[in-house]
Amino acid sequence: MTIIKRFSKYLMSIEYPKEKTSWNIAGIIKGQNAFYKFDVRDMFALPDGTPAQKGRTDSKADKMVLEMEDKWIIFDLEELIKHIKKNKLNKVYVNDLISKLEWTIFLAKK
Repeated sequence: MTIIKRFSKYLMSIEYPKEKTSWNIAGIIKGQNAFYKFDVRDMFALPDGTPAQKGRTDSKADKMVLEMEDKWIIFDLEELIKHIKKNKLNKVYVNDLISKLEWTIFLAKK
């Protein structure tokens, strides 16, 4: 099962892009009421084994979704991009972002 299919279980009112774009799935997180476009892609391992994810500062997505073993972490891309530009970063770490960004959602895996 693809990561998009796995994440879709947590959404309602799902839509998919009609053409190739920087978001993969859109919808409303169950239990909430806002409709978002999500960038949902598998993470990859850096040479030292650290899980990583690439992102774009010109993404049309509203949120970036990271899949962890026991949960999904959802970051607001506008806030993330502002943080990266303000601090002149080219690499960020998930644990740092969790403590520095205000808009972060954790969804426990079912």
